[in-house]
Amino acid sequence: MTHANDSSEVHVARQPIFTLAEQGTAPLSKPGEALAGYELLFRDGPNNAFPNIDGDVATSKVLHHSFFANDFDELVGYTLGFVNFTRELLVRGVPKMFPSSRLVVEVLETVTPDAEVLAACRDLTHAGYKVVLDDFVMAPELEPLLDFAWMVKFDVRASRIHEIATSIEKLKRRNIRFLAEKVETREELAALRDVGCTYFQGYFFAKPQMMTRTDIAPSKIVLLRLMHEVMRPEHDFNALDGLISSDVSMSYKLMRYINSAFFARAKPVESIRQALILLGEREVRQFVMLVVTARLATRKPTELMRLSVVRARMCEHLASAVRAATREELFMLGLFSAIDAIMDRSMGELVNQLPLSLPLKAALAEKKGVLGGLLTLVLAYERGDWSTVHQQAAALHLDESYLAEAHLHALKAGGAFVAADDESE
Repeated sequence: MTHANDSSEVHVARQPIFTLAEQGTAPLSKPGEALAGYELLFRDGPNNAFPNIDGDVATSKVLHHSFFANDFDELVGYTLGFVNFTRELLVRGVPKMFPSSRLVVEVLETVTPDAEVLAACRDLTHAGYKVVLDDFVMAPELEPLLDFAWMVKFDVRASRIHEIATSIEKLKRRNIRFLAEKVETREELAALRDVGCTYFQGYFFAKPQMMTRTDIAPSKIVLLRLMHEVMRPEHDFNALDGLISSDVSMSYKLMRYINSAFFARAKPVESIRQALILLGEREVRQFVMLVVTARLATRKPTELMRLSVVRARMCEHLASAVRAATREELFMLGLFSAIDAIMDRSMGELVNQLPLSLPLKAALAEKKGVLGGLLTLVLAYERGDWSTVHQQAAALHLDESYLAEAHLHALKAGGAFVAADDESE
């Protein structure tokens, strides 16, 4: 159970975006009268700077901090919230967890417009979301994305004004808005407005403003168990109800989310179970994985969580060859194989707090039994210790050629721990 004092500060920076009328029709001195929205930026501390972390984690934290840990209206008022999305989060449909009337989906310049990305953008625009192409530069390979763009953003520090003017001229036939970001001087603003930009963002108007709030931290044990539950082919709503209800933070975030204004419910949702049923399997999975990503990755290498899920998927894939446990138990074996490093506590202490079978506890804490041998094998395969792999495979009567298949499956299915496994859907 999360205790009342299990809290921490969460940080989001917001930078205003202004819209100005076309050249010659509005003063340059009063941008505040035309506030269009705010770009929401991840910060991992009180210093107003972006940390060097994985993009999926950064976006998950922004969404978590903006919609679950904060009052979204307090962050952006009644304007729009612009949030960067990576390829992974786009193709998973994560933006659709949030209201199309308030969230603007920024597609990062690093996202390649392959078939899955284009399908995700098409789906978002059909659902009423505004899609923005971030740091846009004219290129043939990016043209398919323009069919879904509500706006393109030009980085004034990366592109010259005459290059921006050329791009705008080519795009004028489309119903697209043009935003210039990183505007720093009045002269830049005037020149950019003259070439057709009508939205602006940058230090000339305002630096990002830090917004800090206190968040209740969910139990990491509960989060790991939740992650396992939502990655099953079908959720056990009774198990989810019990896990979420046992954690103050998760209960608070879920009830706040389901009762927020953008769901527009005539009557408030009053129980965890009712909230889970109303959200449905896919959205519950997205909600849990966003919170897991935001909380478990705190102060820990992203690779540590990713590795745990890869191990879990490899162990699970070997279930047909190792009949000593169920697929779910083997998944747990891999998932919790690095829990001591994640939690900074001894494995023996941690396994006693989890509802695991005795063979699973013995395998995790002491590498004993058939399951202990399987875990030893998976860890040896991971680090390329082939003598141990040969020894353990022989003891388990496993065909070593099957290990390569299992490992490849694990890398594909569990490589990104923030994503719910495609085969589980």
